[in-house]
Amino acid sequence: MNSTSMMPKQEYYDAMLHAVQKGERLRLCLECGTCSGICPFGHVMVYPPSRLIAMLRADRFEKVLKTDALWMCVSCYACTAFCPSQIPLTAGLMARTKEELLLAGNVPAELQDALANSQRYGNALGESPRKRADWISGITPEVKVMAKAKEPVDVLWFVGDYASYHPRVRSTSRAFATILNLLGVSFGILGPEESSDGDSQRLAGERGLFEMLAEKNGKAFGKYEFGSIITTDPHAYNALKNEYPSLGVTYPVQHYTEFLADRLDQLRPMLKREVKAKVAYHDACYLGRVNGIFEQPRALLQAIPGLELTEMAHNHSNSLCCGGGGGGMWLDGFQWEKVHVRLSDLRVQEAVTANAGTLAVACPYETPRFEDAAKTVPGASGLRVKDIAEILVEAVDSEGGQK
Repeated sequence: MNSTSMMPKQEYYDAMLHAVQKGERLRLCLECGTCSGICPFGHVMVYPPSRLIAMLRADRFEKVLKTDALWMCVSCYACTAFCPSQIPLTAGLMARTKEELLLAGNVPAELQDALANSQRYGNALGESPRKRADWISGITPEVKVMAKAKEPVDVLWFVGDYASYHPRVRSTSRAFATILNLLGVSFGILGPEESSDGDSQRLAGERGLFEMLAEKNGKAFGKYEFGSIITTDPHAYNALKNEYPSLGVTYPVQHYTEFLADRLDQLRPMLKREVKAKVAYHDACYLGRVNGIFEQPRALLQAIPGLELTEMAHNHSNSLCCGGGGGGMWLDGFQWEKVHVRLSDLRVQEAVTANAGTLAVACPYETPRFEDAAKTVPGASGLRVKDIAEILVEAVDSEGGQK
């Protein structure tokens, strides 16, 4: 397939305008530079969002496709959130330009491998689908795998790739399963039938791959009876809530912090053990800035006895990105070569500055990223990185408390 960079200017411009809903707002760009200024890597991009638009308007877009600096974009949505003209820059301009870079063959090898794994195995880690439910071994009561249970459940838990396969994140999955069992929730998982939600692949320019993965998940959903979907992954939440419906896959969906916050009256009496810690909560981009879920995670933390919640300098809609979204999870080496710093390092430094002993997260990308950063950031060696689900289990489990 030939890159559309060979299209006439107006045809290419129209393709950008129609890439996403409200894409026509691209015409309203003021070229104020807000998007480039708010971008965490805007200072190292040759063509940050405002310059991309300028190049598009000047019919010089072919120059953009000869650089690779656009892969510094981690799709954190800061440019979209703060654009005064409300242009959908992240899902429109940036993702559409990445698609052009993919077509032109201008893509880092790390990302190429992750996309190939997603197509072949249904997950970016290249793991066997047969191992997707291995993390449930030994959990009591047994976690239901829908194909084996062959019975309706109230809630289908879309676990996600990292929560299923990553050794560190599996403990978060086990913690959340413990909480669901304590609450008496009837739930099940797809296990080997689940594929990647595809949202990060979509924002890395692979719209076709995203649609393929969404179709596979939609077919798996349709085989079973359940009332709603929950997920521990904000990226999966964003895909299921905002992207899958346009493909005909529509179900009620909640992030797990929403689900538990709705049941806080039932959960609170179980939180009997003090967790004496000063905790800073990191607002995940696709939970907070993109989908407006700010207070539910904080409400869960504030319900834990002994816990002191503090805020980092950047919080709520102005939160710093962990660097994992939009393909960033698969571009660490590339980005390090460009700037010799990771966004996760900057975020951990903020936690240290806030005198937090624990950095709380609610996204499977973040626990391993922040733990790696804490090994190298000065003053962070004692920082604990915990998912909210893990901290909740500490408050109900006398054997799993803080040392």
